[in-house]
Amino acid sequence: MLLQSVRPWLLRCRSLPLVCSRTYHADKVAPIGSQPDKLSSEYQENYDRMKVLVDELRSRAEKISLGGGEKARKLHTSRGKLLPRERIDKLLDPWSPFLEFSQFAAYELYGTEEVPAGGIITGIGRVSGVECVIVANDATVKGGTYYPITVKKHLRAQEIAQQNHLPCIYLVDSGGANLPRQADVFPDRDHFGRIFFNQARLSSEGIAQIAVVMGSCTAGGAYVPAMADESIIVRKQGTIFLGGPPLVKAATGEEVSAEDLGGADLHCKKSGVTDHYALDDDHALHLARKAVRNLNYKPKIGVNIEPSEDPLYPADELYGIVGDNLKRNFDVREVIARIVDGSKFDEFKAFYGDTLVTGMWDDNKTHYTGSTCVV
Repeated sequence: MLLQSVRPWLLRCRSLPLVCSRTYHADKVAPIGSQPDKLSSEYQENYDRMKVLVDELRSRAEKISLGGGEKARKLHTSRGKLLPRERIDKLLDPWSPFLEFSQFAAYELYGTEEVPAGGIITGIGRVSGVECVIVANDATVKGGTYYPITVKKHLRAQEIAQQNHLPCIYLVDSGGANLPRQADVFPDRDHFGRIFFNQARLSSEGIAQIAVVMGSCTAGGAYVPAMADESIIVRKQGTIFLGGPPLVKAATGEEVSAEDLGGADLHCKKSGVTDHYALDDDHALHLARKAVRNLNYKPKIGVNIEPSEDPLYPADELYGIVGDNLKRNFDVREVIARIVDGSKFDEFKAFYGDTLVTGMWDDNKTHYTGSTCVV
């Protein structure tokens, strides 16, 4: 009886427009930053001095990117080999970026001995649509041998791969440990042997380990392709052995060629250490791309990916705002405004501890990014 009396009233209410009298603040994050006075002497002085430093930094980075000396590079290419950065470039998807790690590793670390990039190139790049950690030995730098800093850089790349569940591709061309520094390369927990331990652990976690033997893999370097899930070797170029022909002759008196001792024919047809036979560097890199594609790997992204947005202010204004004078103060919010998307920054604890600026940028989207800057 009650339902029959209420029902006509409910039907009338359904036809009425719903009006809400509640009011709310907008959820949009306000942009920060302001236009600097580019005509001021302070800004111009800062700009000029910082530009000199940045140009110097870029010049040093370009020199490091060349790898070893001109003589070593010519010898390398005369053997039909691609230079390490050329190998990485041909491995990556067309027009895709390469995020390099620790380019200045070993810079002025070993006195007068130059070891550009620590003798190894590491970073993240997209291969067959999959982000991978790439580790490439530079044989133009001391034969691709491992200095203590080389080991540290290699281990750091594997750590990043494990934390982000990224497949690893090793472009191997190494003479193993740098023997004059072997006391600092071999014995400790996080030294040379840790590389192979990590390969086993990463593989057990379903993080693919792919090795491309593009040159010598002597002594410790031989373990990388042997421990990989899938290995590729280049004919009459790649070799895998613990001791090379000179050591065999010294120990047994037998003379044997590097190809017969540990070349592609031996390891693809007899030992079974390697899985794929490549004709040259280009073919090997093609097979590596194919191996990644066959992983059928689809990364699980736990956040929504939104298109990036340029800051409201040009990045080169940072030169004039920051400068190189450490005694001159500047507002770090002006720096943040030239870094974050849309110059939008939601500051946290804005009135507390004014020597520290913290905050986040989210612009009412489902993903969340935190930024912390210290002055």
